[in-house]
Amino acid sequence: MERMRDTTAITEGRAERLTKHGLFETPRFFADVYVLRPGQAQAVHTHEGEDKCYFVLSGRGQITSGTVVHDAGPGALVFCPAGEDHGVVNAALDEDLRLLVYMAPHPRLS
Repeated sequence: MERMRDTTAITEGRAERLTKHGLFETPRFFADVYVLRPGQAQAVHTHEGEDKCYFVLSGRGQITSGTVVHDAGPGALVFCPAGEDHGVVNAALDEDLRLLVYMAPHPRLS
């Protein structure tokens, strides 16, 4: 398994829905880059047994964590504990939102 990835090289998004680019995956966690084109969203949802973090690489978005909606730009890190609602919206008109997403434990194994 590769041990280093260049996230700056990951920019591709799809017009029909957010794009997930896998970086690392083990039985204990995963790390992805999500690319949301303008107007795209990850619907608010909940994971009962997994924590998730969203780190904004580029762009601006609204990240829901529990009852709070964070206006987040480059460098922002939002923690979403297990059992709380979370989701992301790219409300920009002309800029993609790129996020590093980390989740543990891996949801397929919880």
